Amino acid sequence: MEARVQGCVTCHGQSGQGTNDGYFPRIAGKPAAYLFNQLVAFRDGTRRYPPMNYLVAYLPDVYLREIAEHFSRQQPAYAPQERSHVDQATLARGQTLVQAGDASIGVPACVGCHGAALTGMNPGIPGLVGLRSSYVAAQLTRWRVGERHAAEPDCMKRIATRLNDADIWAVSVWLSRQQAPRDASPESPNLVRMPFACGSQR
Repeated sequence: MEARVQGCVTCHGQSGQGTNDGYFPRIAGKPAAYLFNQLVAFRDGTRRYPPMNYLVAYLPDVYLREIAEHFSRQQPAYAPQERSHVDQATLARGQTLVQAGDASIGVPACVGCHGAALTGMNPGIPGLVGLRSSYVAAQLTRWRVGERHAAEPDCMKRIATRLNDADIWAVSVWLSRQQAPRDASPESPNLVRMPFACGSQR
């Protein structure tokens, strides 16, 4: 396995802890099914990032599933939270969207799917804690403009298209300042709590 994941750890870190600049996200400890789905999406071209597309282009499902399961079991220490200067109004807006949502624009709370402690939900929803603001903002923007997709019904596309630039930035910077809990394991499935049907949880 060490040899198999060498291409992964070059960018994502030896244990999948990610990089401090946020360009390569933390993949350690995320649900195996989520990681597998992303690897398949990169392989099949439904998620585009040329180095990843090239790396997994010819790998079979069984191979990708083993890689996903490997990183899902890793629990390296989290990097320190971001501390760049952000005005309090932006942070307050981000906290509101993450913890309560905004019914006026049809956006549910992030914690409804990503877990009360933002550690994700099995089998297919990733944790958000430990991600850098630049990465979160980039992914939300890609969903909003149609460059990133998930299995239908694509609940993240439904949410991201309702967020403006200021909301995306607010969510991203607030998330980047959250400390990981002692137990950062993904939550058990809870379809009742989820606000939308989500193809990622099938």
